[in-house]
Amino acid sequence: ITLTTPEGEQVDFYVLEETRISGMNYLLVTDAAEDEEEGECYILKDRSKPEEEDAVYEFVDDDDEMDYLFKIFTELTEDMDLDLKK
Repeated sequence: ITLTTPEGEQVDFYVLEETRISGMNYLLVTDAAEDEEEGECYILKDRSKPEEEDAVYEFVDDDDEMDYLFKIFTELTEDMDLDLKK
């Protein structure tokens, strides 16, 4: 997916996994393309309304929410060759 920063810069991320918890969609994304060995992982929260055509994502930055989601995404990706670290 491509996100646009408030400054108008476009940044590409690659979706590794997604989940829905309590009616909220979350994505585990990385900034590394498939052919790259290492990259940073981020968790994005879909803040868009159902009637919006484009999704609106924000980075999860609440520590408690991040810890909870990290555990879930770790379980969801256990069959993948990922080295998730906090």
